Amino acid sequence: MTNQFGELIRQLREKQGLFLRQIAPALEMDTAQLSKIEKGIRQIKKEQIAILADVLKTDKEELLTLWLADQVSNLIEGEPMADEVLKIVSKNRKNN
Repeated sequence: MTNQFGELIRQLREKQGLFLRQIAPALEMDTAQLSKIEKGIRQIKKEQIAILADVLKTDKEELLTLWLADQVSNLIEGEPMADEVLKIVSKNRKNN
């Protein structure tokens, strides 16, 4: 399971000397839930990313991009045609 998002938020939190218990209330969750998000066991809701970006004083777009990349990666993980699917999606995005 891909977890670039969780790894980044853990790094940002630790770099700022923050504890899970200091961030979790802002996201209306307990520390166990936030810990699972950092470990990639659980996914954060898209709507909570802006709150998390504010709390961690980081770029919302960067967090959203990594969150979405993890979502796509996890969806196609183990699929034999994953690379071909990504090529098609990329091509279609360029054409729009």
